Amino acid sequence: MEEIKPYLFVVFAQLIYGGNYILGKDALNGGMPTSIFVFYRLFFANLVFVPFALAFGRKNAPPLSWKMAVKIFFYALFGSTFSLNIFVIGVKYSSSTVTSAISNAVPVVTFMLAVLLRMERVTLKKISGIAKILGVVLCLVGVIVLAFYEGPNLKSISHHHPFLHGSNNKHGPHSKLEVIIGTSILTFYTVTLSLWIILQVPILKEYPSKLLFGTLCTSFGVVQSFFVALIVERDFNKWKLHCDDTLVAVLYAGILVSGLAFYLQVWVVEKKGPVFSSIWQPFSLLITLACSSFFLGEKVKLGSVLGGLLMIGSLYSVLWGKQRENVEKKVNTEEEIKCQELTVTKNATTSQDSAIAVPD
Repeated sequence: MEEIKPYLFVVFAQLIYGGNYILGKDALNGGMPTSIFVFYRLFFANLVFVPFALAFGRKNAPPLSWKMAVKIFFYALFGSTFSLNIFVIGVKYSSSTVTSAISNAVPVVTFMLAVLLRMERVTLKKISGIAKILGVVLCLVGVIVLAFYEGPNLKSISHHHPFLHGSNNKHGPHSKLEVIIGTSILTFYTVTLSLWIILQVPILKEYPSKLLFGTLCTSFGVVQSFFVALIVERDFNKWKLHCDDTLVAVLYAGILVSGLAFYLQVWVVEKKGPVFSSIWQPFSLLITLACSSFFLGEKVKLGSVLGGLLMIGSLYSVLWGKQRENVEKKVNTEEEIKCQELTVTKNATTSQDSAIAVPD
């Protein structure tokens, strides 16, 4: 059972992410303002994080200085409040399929930024370096296809759409300009999210308690997103949550996505590593493709499918290149150790021979 746990957890996490794209898009189709959606998502996520942080993270956590609190505040402002608002706006102007497809670009964009910041190196003389560059190229081509090529509609698997908002989209079908804007915003979101991931490294070195760190980010994000929503939307009638699919969407995003899926992802990364977790990411795209037409009545375009396949190709190309590079480093390290051992052995033999050759 222990051996199959990582597989079950990573698949379940991707199922949760796939459902989030569907439910979030449905809530936005129903007219829920993006800034209010972000506030409620962070609010319900905070309800999950705080009890766990108080119960399990407080004992071993280092003391929180004012300087570190200010750093985490601005980190949350960038990573939680700003990035999530950008993401939700992008979702509003694009389809759930495009949103899921572009999410596969996050590891690739993170690699690109790491190279620009000289945290990663690319050697074009090696096949691992070529694979990484190929992944970057496929990612860029995939974004272009998603933005500028729609293609014919694929046949719907169902003509009945269980979600009310999905079948009664107040904004109607997206225009070509909206698709380009939505794809561009989601692409920008992947850049901000990737930069946010990179910035975690130095901050977690200073404050290594991941649970309290995540809780503080979410808590600061709740306050920040509240004021953002207050500035953007002052009609308090739109703030009301009713017992419908919008309530389900924010509860799902806050509790299951930011809570349960986050925990499952961290557990899988600790047990199997980040590469194992990343290779399952395209599974959420398959879920979204299957469900967006059935539940939301979205017309799945050929361009979305082709762009998604290119995104998956770019992800696997970069991951394969990274894995190959790690293998090469391991082999080189083992060879260096063997050479050092041989050198020590030769030196020891030479010393013994010299001692024997010395006359009495």
